[in-house]
Amino acid sequence: MPDPEAKSAPRCLYCRRDSAQVPLLPLRYREEEVWICPQHLPILIHNPAQLAGILPGAEHFALDEDAGDHHD
Repeated sequence: MPDPEAKSAPRCLYCRRDSAQVPLLPLRYREEEVWICPQHLPILIHNPAQLAGILPGAEHFALDEDAGDHHD
């Protein structure tokens, strides 16, 4: 579950900086709103397991070797 502090002052889930310091992008995950800054967005995209212990369930994210071959 995201930090309760995030409801009053959104902060990057990785570096904890707020919107006075960096731009923040909102995300919905498990019916919660979390925030991430552009500097740490590549972690979410390319190595989400690195968010284990920060974002609940991230340790189960796996980089699908065939992700580039997905079909919508």
